[in-house]
Formats: sequence, C-alpha cells, structure tokens
Amino acid sequence: MRSPLVTAIVPAKDAGAFLATTLETLTRQFDDPAALKLVAIDDGSSDDTGAIMRRYAERFPHVAVVTNPRARGLASARNQGLAHVEGDAFCFVDGDDWMQPQRLAVLAHRLDELGADFLRTDHVTVRDSERMLVRAPHPWREVVVSPRDGILPAGETTMVDYPFAWAGIFHRRMLDTGLVAFDEGLHTAEDRPWIWRLHLGASSFAVVDAPALLYRRGVSTSLTQVRDRRQLDFARAMAEVVEVVSRDREADRFLRKAVATALALSSHHLVRSRRMPRALRGEMRSAIVGLMRRLPPVEVRRAIASTDGSRRRVLAGVLREAGRGA
Repeated sequence: MRSPLVTAIVPAKDAGAFLATTLETLTRQFDDPAALKLVAIDDGSSDDTGAIMRRYAERFPHVAVVTNPRARGLASARNQGLAHVEGDAFCFVDGDDWMQPQRLAVLAHRLDELGADFLRTDHVTVRDSERMLVRAPHPWREVVVSPRDGILPAGETTMVDYPFAWAGIFHRRMLDTGLVAFDEGLHTAEDRPWIWRLHLGASSFAVVDAPALLYRRGVSTSLTQVRDRRQLDFARAMAEVVEVVSRDREADRFLRKAVATALALSSHHLVRSRRMPRALRGEMRSAIVGLMRRLPPVEVRRAIASTDGSRRRVLAGVLREAGRGA
C-alpha cells in the first residue's frame, strides 16, 4: 500500500448532523484511496460524532481517530491532528463543511508544481439553499510570491483578513518549522495569530483555483453563533497578533495593519455584545479595554484617522478608558 500524499485533519464537536457529508466527500478526493490519510478528532462530543468517525475510519487505508473525553477547543484539537501528519502535504477541514471531488488531488499537484510553502483558495459559503463565492483577497492567481506581500495595504482587506485554516493546503515543511501550530486554549479567533505567523514566517505562497470547499454559515453550534465566554478569546488572540508583529524585523511596516484589524474586530464585538447578558457584556468590554492598552498609541491614532465615523463612535469609550483617546 502506498504512503499518503495528503493528511486531512478533521476536528469536530457535536457535528453529527453534518459530519457524514464531510467525510464522504473526503473519500472522493483521490482515485487511489491510499493517497489520503484521515485524522479525525472527536473533541468531547455529546452526540454521535465519534461513532460516525469510527464508522468512516474503516473506509480509509490510512487513518487515526483521536477522542477527547472533554472538549479542548478547536485550536488544541487541530494541534492534536498535526501530530499525526504523514506525507508531503496536509490540510484542515471543519466537521460541518464539505468539498467537491478531487479538490485535494488538484491542490497536492499544484503545491508540488509551484514549489510553494502553502496554497490558498476561494471558498463557497452556504446558508440554507443560498451559495456565495468568497474570493481570497489577493490580486494574483497561480503566482508564487512572498507571504509578506499578502499583508498590506493596512486599510484594505488582505490575506491576513482571510484566516480560514481550511481554505488551502500546506507543505509538510510548514509543520517541521512550527509555523502552523495554533495557540493552545483559544476558543475563538484562534486563526488570527496563526495566519500572521504564517505570512511573516513562511517563504512562499500562492492563491490558486481548485474544486470548491463549501463552508456552512448559520450552524447553531458554531462559535460565530454562540454568545458565551468563549467569544472573549478574540481579545487575547489579537493581543498575540500585535505581539507577534512587534517582534518582527519589519514591525514598522506591518503594525498599522495589525492595529487596524484589532480595532475593527473590537468594534464588531462591542456591537455584538449588546445582545449578551449584562455580566458577560461587562467582561467583553473589560477584555477590549485591556487589548486597547496593548496597542501602540501612535499606530492607534493613525488607524483611527482612517476609520469610518460609526466605528470611531463605537470605539470611543473603550479607547478613552484605555488611555488611547478616540
């Protein structure tokens, strides 16, 4: 039996309603089933997620099923999967998403052909019967460039604003150099420091066309839908982004972008917190004030100067409280 070309890491918690679709599509990625290794992580599920993983494991020549008695969170579950990677390439797949046939075969071929550290793709969002193509925010296709070239401009949506771990494929050397590990324990925004480390630390990447990955929106168990304490982790994640960028040799070049992103996400979470219980709303505000205090004052002033009026009004109070001024 041949060794796998690609390892697919599939962490899932209480994804029984969708997981069979996800795993079924993974059986259609290569003409030779042995070309793919499945690493499935049941992260403390209370439904039949684990049973579905074990049933599908019988259909993969290369497979590992990891069971967490208690949920450790998406970041930690993905890190568990990284320990089982075989082959020259790997990818992440969420347990409620799915992909068109041969997507991974195409991506594995293009990764080898282009010689890049990692590839990124567009994706399709699915909400009920509606589908929408979301394009990776990069001006060049099929062209290998430095990942640093995908970070700026500060005032526009760029590849560090497209942090979806499942929207691409990675060469094994990204694992060997430690660039693809997630911050342990983050329950939301875990992909923000991850994508910055990737773009600052890798040598090459490209955005390519491939059969689609389809991403479900509006799933009730998704952290984008749940309003609980896990949402507070975004502040810790963005503080780590600023720390990562501050240590970089080109910090002066990229800090404005990191700060602008922290301000944009803080505004978003302040608005969302209005529908949270009062105590949690207070915790969210305190977390954001703490984040604001971590931001360089000069970069805050520069970012605020180019921020629209409605966002400035949302942020004004927390900026004053943090001593950063609006």
